[in-house]
Amino acid sequence: MSILVAYASKHGATEGIAERIGERLRAAGLEVEVRPARAVRDLAAYDAFVVGSAVYMFHWMKEAARFLRRNQAVLAEQPVWLFSSGPLGTEAEDPQGHDLLAVSAPKEIAELEEAVIARGHRVFFGAFHRGKPSGFGERMVAIMPAARATFPEGDFRDWDDIGNWAESIAHELSED
Repeated sequence: MSILVAYASKHGATEGIAERIGERLRAAGLEVEVRPARAVRDLAAYDAFVVGSAVYMFHWMKEAARFLRRNQAVLAEQPVWLFSSGPLGTEAEDPQGHDLLAVSAPKEIAELEEAVIARGHRVFFGAFHRGKPSGFGERMVAIMPAARATFPEGDFRDWDDIGNWAESIAHELSED
C-alpha cells in the first residue's frame, strides 16, 4: 500500500509533523512519500492520503485547502486523514476550561472533511521561533509585549501523540 503524506508548512513545524507521520507509517511496513502539497501533481500512485497544514488566523494555508478541493473526486474514493498544526504552549485547556486543540481547528475543516470524506482530523501543537518575521502578523508578534505573552516561543509538538496517531492510521489501513 502506498501512502502520500502531503503538507503545507510556512516555517517547517508542520513539515516536521508530516515527516514524523511518514516515519511511523514506514515503520509499520507501509510505502510512504512525504511531499509539500504544492508539489503533488498526480495521485494515481497512492492508495491512501494524510494531508496537513499549518493554521494561521484559524485557517489552513491556501495551498493545502486548494490541494484538497482540486483533488476532491479522487480523495473521496480513498482513505484520507487530515491534520492541523498551530496552537502554541503545552496546556490542552485555557483558564476557562475550553479544549484548546478543539477550538484551534481551522474554520474550513468541517467543509474539507466532508468534501474528501476524511476518516479523521487531528490538531497538534505547533512550534514558534522568533526569527525573521515573514508577514504583518508575525512582525506584530515580534514587537508587541502582549502578543509575546499570547504566542510563546518554543517547540510544543508532542511527538508521542503524533506518532501514536500515525500508528492508529497504519492499524486502520491494515484492517481494510
